[in-house]
Amino acid sequence: MEDLALLERVAEAIVTRGMAAPATLFLESMGPMNFLGSQALHFLSPIIESALSGTELTQIARLLERRDSIHRLITLIEAKAASPQGTPAT
Repeated sequence: MEDLALLERVAEAIVTRGMAAPATLFLESMGPMNFLGSQALHFLSPIIESALSGTELTQIARLLERRDSIHRLITLIEAKAASPQGTPAT
């Protein structure tokens, strides 16, 4: 349950910043290499910590090591981007 809530917040942050398409493309392309992608999060942590805390970042990296979490995050991003509330302000 806590994992799903965290994925929801990540998806919301991505959509709010207008990064739904690039994030979806990135997540789909890293599917076969999900462990390497999760390790990339650790490398990029100084940048990402502007949106997430260090603890949340560690949880996200752990979640992305599991292939089912990547698919779930992509689904959440697409759903939020398709909803009228998910459209970023221009």
